[in-house]
Amino acid sequence: MIYTISDLEQLSGIQSHTIRIWEQRYNALKPMRSQGNTRLYDDNQLKRLLNIASLNRSGLKISKICSLSDQAVDELLDKQHDYHSNDELAEFYVSRLIKHGLEFNDFSFNTLLDECISRIGIPPTYKRVIYPLLVRLGLMWRKDDICPAHEHFMSNLIRQKLFAAINNFPNENAEAKTWVLFLPEDEDHDIGLIFANYMLRTYKQKVIYLGSKVPINSIEAVFSTVDVDYLLLFMVRSRLADSAQKYIDQLSEICKSAKIHLAGNSSVIEKLKNIDHINWFKTLDEFEKSIQNPI
Repeated sequence: MIYTISDLEQLSGIQSHTIRIWEQRYNALKPMRSQGNTRLYDDNQLKRLLNIASLNRSGLKISKICSLSDQAVDELLDKQHDYHSNDELAEFYVSRLIKHGLEFNDFSFNTLLDECISRIGIPPTYKRVIYPLLVRLGLMWRKDDICPAHEHFMSNLIRQKLFAAINNFPNENAEAKTWVLFLPEDEDHDIGLIFANYMLRTYKQKVIYLGSKVPINSIEAVFSTVDVDYLLLFMVRSRLADSAQKYIDQLSEICKSAKIHLAGNSSVIEKLKNIDHINWFKTLDEFEKSIQNPI
């Protein structure tokens, strides 16, 4: 695949200006040129940049890294490094996971993700590594500059990891509050919902997890069968204000007996009217506080 310098910035987290300086001073990358003299990069150049960025964040000087062969860089990356801050540690993992994902290397991706989880735990891994990784992939995917297969490959490996962690929780407390988690029938990006499932179970809540693309009449069926205390959904897709309002009004009518929690696309949610009965949380920290002290 062919990438622009803007694409490299989004995937690596390294600013375009810095990439140009690294090229000019240290011969870090060797871009091709379009007829209009625009820098263009192939997969090998992207992977080299991700490697360089990872080592640079682990404390090595850029001049030293760029003097090394690709083999020497790989050997260094296989060794343990000292990290100077939590942000650098997180950026290291994001860059390496993207590289392994672009290569469809499930063993290396899983091994590195396991190492990250072991080192800092699942909630910090989601907040500082998985979420930023998915944001970067989403930016690229919407522009069709990265193959959707890459996004699906990495997303499914992350899903498997989260579900495996959820399966390790003991049986739910029969006295716990009941949460229903789902995505509307036109939504299918469910990793945030799976993480919410994990977090609720850490607080010993009972979860009915319905997943993605759930028709609204299925929600009605759940409410007619069990007593539900809380409902959690994500609305991420862009949609017309009238359509979003109609959906929320219909859902509110069905779920009168439960408190609704909503997250997602702020440009859609902020246009909704008459939602004082809904808890709209805008950040992961707000969500965690809301489940610690549910309304």
